[in-house]
Amino acid sequence: MPGDNEAGDKRDNSMSANDETIKIHRGLNGVYFERSAVSSIDGRAGELRYRGYSIHDLAEHSSFEEVCYLLMRGELPMRTEFDAFNASLVDARQLPQSVFDVIESLASAHPMEVLRSAMSALGAFDPEVDDNSPEATLRKGIRITAQTPAIVAAHHRIRQGLAPVEPRDDLPHAANFLYMLKDEAPSDDAAALMDTDMVLHAEHGTNASSFTARVVAATGANLHASLTAAVAALSGPAHGGAAENVMIMAQEIGDPANAAAYVKSKRKNREPIMGFGHRVYRAEDPRARHMRAGVEKLSLEMGEPKWFEILKAVEIAMQPYARLGVNVNVDFYAGVVYFLHGIPQDLFVPIFAVGRIPGWVVQVLEQYANNILIRPLTVYDGPEPRDYVPIDERVPQ
Repeated sequence: MPGDNEAGDKRDNSMSANDETIKIHRGLNGVYFERSAVSSIDGRAGELRYRGYSIHDLAEHSSFEEVCYLLMRGELPMRTEFDAFNASLVDARQLPQSVFDVIESLASAHPMEVLRSAMSALGAFDPEVDDNSPEATLRKGIRITAQTPAIVAAHHRIRQGLAPVEPRDDLPHAANFLYMLKDEAPSDDAAALMDTDMVLHAEHGTNASSFTARVVAATGANLHASLTAAVAALSGPAHGGAAENVMIMAQEIGDPANAAAYVKSKRKNREPIMGFGHRVYRAEDPRARHMRAGVEKLSLEMGEPKWFEILKAVEIAMQPYARLGVNVNVDFYAGVVYFLHGIPQDLFVPIFAVGRIPGWVVQVLEQYANNILIRPLTVYDGPEPRDYVPIDERVPQ
């Protein structure tokens, strides 16, 4: 799909309004609206940093919990700081019973609809919901980060007619999420790859959902409202649907030997190859390499190497297009991780949201810190001024 996973609409149109030439930047492409100290993205070089730290170092050496601290607090934690922060995440894993009731009432709905509704409901039961101070927003952000995987896992269980799995306080965030989904503890390697996946998805500047969160926060709305809106934005296939669509593509290809012909046919018909291209990156998405290596290992562990081999064959077939800036992105391999765990494809986007919560939280924190109502303009190009005609005097146009 387009959006974060395509180059997007590059057209700039000029129009005249009130004798002034106005340049239209469709999709706000290339427009800077604020300063941020969180993510640094160099699309040409294929570089991503959180708070100055390379995504490569974080993916290889850090953990999701530590990255959450880095994003929300601004610095990597000392051991005592990390332990206290992690304890607060673990302590917040339980959901209010009323939120379980909401999930049960929506058991047959799409997981993103359930997540959006449950996120909103969480606000109704948070004692600090209307406190937008930095301290309260951070505490709420920690709670929401811990509660979001519980929402996704609980709905997945309930819609199968199963009871939700109680969280374990002895498992890290990613491992506990897989445990609540499957009612079995994952292997160390499987848990580590899910942790890496969450690190890579934790923050990525003002993409559509993060910008949505900032727009809502700019009105003075609370964190739960802002993140509910972010979930709604992420539910659109142009933003969050890439990992799901890549897995659909892999199933359509069926065998590595078919990959080259599939790519050739798609390119001939000017159809996109799922998981290639990005609104920001012209080089390879720097997050992709970390998923590639992990997926190869996990596919062997799960006894299903075919899916990795199919994607690798697609990547080879797409190499001639790299010079055009159409490179593999992070979602190309992410969907296979979920698929190998037996996770249904309609949960792929909610899992994206589980990892993105800290990024949304810090975007809202930044917006509150230097707030201004976000109010862009559109150029009117409708009918010229005309007179109102009473209904009984109107004639067909």
